Amino acid sequence: MAIAYREWREGDDLALLEIWGGPETVQAGQFRGTLAPSGNAPWRRCIVAEDVVDGVAIPVAAGVVHEASLHPERLWAYIEVDRQHRRAGVGSTLLTMLRHEAQRAPSGISKLRCKVEPGTPGAAFAEAAGLAPIQRSRLVVVEPGVLKLPVFGDGSESAASDQVEDLATGSVELSDVVGRYYTAVHGWDSPGELGIGTVQRLFLDELSGAHGAIVLRAPKASAFGQGVPASRKGRLEAFAISYAELAPAEGEDAAQATSGQPTDVFLGHDPQLSPEQAQAAVRDLLALIAYQYPVLLEVDDSMTALRAVVEPLLESGRAHVQGAETLVVSD
Repeated sequence: MAIAYREWREGDDLALLEIWGGPETVQAGQFRGTLAPSGNAPWRRCIVAEDVVDGVAIPVAAGVVHEASLHPERLWAYIEVDRQHRRAGVGSTLLTMLRHEAQRAPSGISKLRCKVEPGTPGAAFAEAAGLAPIQRSRLVVVEPGVLKLPVFGDGSESAASDQVEDLATGSVELSDVVGRYYTAVHGWDSPGELGIGTVQRLFLDELSGAHGAIVLRAPKASAFGQGVPASRKGRLEAFAISYAELAPAEGEDAAQATSGQPTDVFLGHDPQLSPEQAQAAVRDLLALIAYQYPVLLEVDDSMTALRAVVEPLLESGRAHVQGAETLVVSD
């Protein structure tokens, strides 16, 4: 085996796919898309390892390191090696070369991070390379009707409509809370400055896949103090952004809906709430959106209020983890 290393060239993706076959993990499928020619806008360095056999060079592995506009405090890195060339130092050499390239990143950032699935060769390689977990993420499906519906105010429809609202995804109020929540639960890997426009683009506009939003508000408040009838909307306490219909399509009955895929939902809360308030708000909103149909939630360990609501459901079998866990590892 005679291994040579060079920069990525056009056509390497097809050559490597023939050697690698299908991705072994969800993360591999996602990160293969980052393998591309080196460049500076955005900054990226991509290296290919070739095995030279009888004078013919065959790509067998590749690695990439690149900057990210979101979570800019670390560089993303990814390495994949053909099964027949593992445990031969190819991956370690690629990682050493990527670390060397990272030292010259224009941002001055050289820390690396990647996503791996526990128990896989990628996770073992990351551990051996000194990359340790900094976050765990799970996709959790909550079954319909497992949480008791909340009662708002005096239990009337009017009281409920004061606190539960369909809100346009273009709402500045919603964008503000979503941005502050995302920043709060990513203190372990700061997303940097998130302006309203960035939040819209990432989570709320049509290109993000957002379909609609339901919010939970605090009870109505008076604009003129205690003793004066409440007329002002309560502050937004929790939000649920759906990336598909939360109800059956026209002509589809409930049985058909529940037999289909769960709705992908981003569920969060105002980070200024106390832990008890945040947990109650998340629980109430989850009970509403998962009353008739299953929902799919991405739950990071840093999302303490959501974890507090979801983990008892997992323990009792009223929710389940879909697929494997994802670990973000970093040096």
